[in-house]
Amino acid sequence: MSLLFRNARAGIGGPLTAFAISAGQVVAPGDVTPDEIVDLQGATVLPGLVDAHVHSVQWAQNRRRADLSAATSAAHAVSLILEAVRPGEPTMGFGFRDAFWADEMHKDLLPVEHPFVLVSNDLHTAWFSQAALSLIGRGDHPTGVLLEGDCFRGLAALPPPPAEVVDAWVAEAMTAAAARGVTGVIDFEYADNVSDWQRRRTDVRVACSIPRDRLDTAIANGLRTGMEIGEFLRVGPVKMFVDGSLNTRTAYCADPYPGTASRGLLELPPDELLGTMKAASENGIHPAVHAIGDDAVTIALDAFHTLGCPGRIEHAQLVSRADFPRFALEDLVAGVQPAHQPDDREVADLQWPGRTDRAYAFADLLAAGATIEIGSDAPVSPLDPWDGIASAVTRTDDDRPAWHPEQAIPLATALAAAAQGRTGVHAGDPADLVIVGDLCDLRNPEILGTMLAGRWTYKNGV
Repeated sequence: MSLLFRNARAGIGGPLTAFAISAGQVVAPGDVTPDEIVDLQGATVLPGLVDAHVHSVQWAQNRRRADLSAATSAAHAVSLILEAVRPGEPTMGFGFRDAFWADEMHKDLLPVEHPFVLVSNDLHTAWFSQAALSLIGRGDHPTGVLLEGDCFRGLAALPPPPAEVVDAWVAEAMTAAAARGVTGVIDFEYADNVSDWQRRRTDVRVACSIPRDRLDTAIANGLRTGMEIGEFLRVGPVKMFVDGSLNTRTAYCADPYPGTASRGLLELPPDELLGTMKAASENGIHPAVHAIGDDAVTIALDAFHTLGCPGRIEHAQLVSRADFPRFALEDLVAGVQPAHQPDDREVADLQWPGRTDRAYAFADLLAAGATIEIGSDAPVSPLDPWDGIASAVTRTDDDRPAWHPEQAIPLATALAAAAQGRTGVHAGDPADLVIVGDLCDLRNPEILGTMLAGRWTYKNGV
């Protein structure tokens, strides 16, 4: 089917123009005889948005979990999760931030007989009850509080719902994402994403990442980053962790956290990181390196400069001044999450005092020549690129003053970073598009339609 769009604005503030869609691509209006003509009446057409960092299953499940974001203490979190008990299945909660809590988490605060699992907003801490620990064969764990790799493995070991149920939840979540203009995601779920996505239907393009512990299998199976493995599916990068997170105080930093001797957690020593990245890149699989603290970012950059391979540094939340220019490597992408900045500003001020001028420093990264792509890290932030775009532009998400406004970036730059670098709608481009009306509220624009390869995945008023 071919379409002709009239009275469209290609890009923010662009002139009225016309263009056509044929065989999944944007073409000149005179190149096809359209099956349908659509008058956009001045609506804006933008490249489809790509969420460059998603945990698909956790996001889909989170849409059904108890909300713990309001918890002001461990005891308060317990009271919230107790209101959500579902007999016969583990009760899951998500979203707590314990950096300011005066009390400590412990399995003894939770009822013994029922499996409860409470997951932090940054996904790096999971608080298990005794019954939940028994479900994963960890009944002898002393506290029930699992951090970092232990947390990821513990969550992955929980008895999952049937695959067809999870797949339906994920499909529903991707359909909802399409309604926000999303046409693609990079899925960093801690799972066999290649196999899982090959059995799912999807309304978005998916790059299926490979967890580090599945790298050898991926190499043996001949997988390579960018390889097509199904309609709208391709192999993504291999994910590895140098450090933890800010809210869990495990981001690996040059300076200790206030009141402690700890500089965070080094998950992957430099030699081991370099060896893993080398093995991946020599087999055509691009590394995606999680690095949040400034020392972790330095370690990741050292490895990329040594190998000269394509890849990604995920998060880069705190960057040493000397490291900004080192991001200007060909084929290196900084995957950033601007929506985390307004969420984390208070804890950053507390845990990174005197250093927040170089935290979530998107303007400085761009000025140094970095390539950035915007993701949500859903469920850490909602799978909604407009949340990240607005946060990158305004440096706030409520009535608080902008936090380090010198690090704000222009709207056009943020839109390109949320579309994997696409800056306009041109003949020959894939017809992955979002049509927007009123943009007065940048965080919640009027989405009139979303197209994937020239077919509607969401339509509302066009």
